[in-house]
Amino acid sequence: MTDPKCRVLCVDDHRDTSEMLQMLLSEEDYDVHTAETMAEACDMAARTKYDLYVLDKRLPDGTGVQLCETLMKLTPAVPCIFYTGDAYEIHRREALAAGAAAFVAKPDIEGLINAVHQLLANSECATTT
Repeated sequence: MTDPKCRVLCVDDHRDTSEMLQMLLSEEDYDVHTAETMAEACDMAARTKYDLYVLDKRLPDGTGVQLCETLMKLTPAVPCIFYTGDAYEIHRREALAAGAAAFVAKPDIEGLINAVHQLLANSECATTT
């Protein structure tokens, strides 16, 4: 029996970014799901157990900060990483204040993968179903 994969939800309204993250993180042996809106992400988080959320800061129906705060209420034990082009220090502080465990500026994909590994290294991950 293989170890259960960690399940990651990537929330970004740019489909190409979501697809790239899904491909790269799947290669790292994560089970990756994608959402394009806050509403879709909240619905998915309510129905499926995730081990990590990767959030963009700008979404069509709100902000990543709002989504992070909502997800922290729904699933307080699941960390959020911001992966965003809004990379000013104020954006990092806002994300961390909302409960984010990490903040990585686009296009630092290596930094994102490292942050994912660090946050999930000692986790008991969800079993894929």
